[in-house]
Amino acid sequence: MTTMTRVLTASAVLGLLVLTIAPRYPARASQNPQTAQAPVFSYQVVNRFPHDPNAFTQGLIYRDGHLFESTGLKGQSSLRKVKLETGAAVELRAIDKRYFAEGLTDWGNRLLQLTWETNIGFVYDVTSFTQVGTFTYTGEGWGLTHDASRLIMSDGTSALRFLDPTTQREIGRITVKDGEREIRRLNELEFIKGQVYANVWYTDRIAIIAPDTGHVTAWLDLAGLQPGVRRGDSVLNGIAYDSQGDRLFVTGKLWSTLFEIRVRR
Repeated sequence: MTTMTRVLTASAVLGLLVLTIAPRYPARASQNPQTAQAPVFSYQVVNRFPHDPNAFTQGLIYRDGHLFESTGLKGQSSLRKVKLETGAAVELRAIDKRYFAEGLTDWGNRLLQLTWETNIGFVYDVTSFTQVGTFTYTGEGWGLTHDASRLIMSDGTSALRFLDPTTQREIGRITVKDGEREIRRLNELEFIKGQVYANVWYTDRIAIIAPDTGHVTAWLDLAGLQPGVRRGDSVLNGIAYDSQGDRLFVTGKLWSTLFEIRVRR
């Protein structure tokens, strides 16, 4: 075996080891903010509220004067009704340890909650938290919101799926793009004033998306909102909107603070 052959063989082995031990996802999404074609908005912090630092936030909505939150991780997943001013859960339903809970939205007097890799969603009565149904879907469950007539779901790709709110069956989908570039890892969702706001996993940015075309109309850059060293996956994730008070709330996984912010265009 020549020296060159030995070098090539060693390189091949090293490459195989890297492929074997590399994580399923990179530590950071490889979507360079500098390549954004849509305008980039900044923010102003209006208020700060306590948030449970042990809550692995996956879904967040504001309704009837309270936050409703879906938290993840197997064995720790939950559905919560949270008092905004204190961050305390006034209702809490633990999710079976088999499931990793994900996105959350409401529809009428129901709450709908996704799970990550188990292809099942749960339907609850919004008042009692009693489970009243389930539904299934293909692929992974990430984020969930709704417009006036459809549920809108993300699955970690660049797609937004539209579901019938009664049957939860898929009735369409779009690909989200900024210019010609697909925006992947769409996560927690919120429908605000006719547009879908989507966390992009492992970034400090929220994509603002036109639901009829999938085009990113703007970016909301929240860099610096939670300074300091992060703990693993304690990244930005969680968007809720108070339509009556015109208040926008954001938080992250394992964050101790929930922020009310104002978008600066």
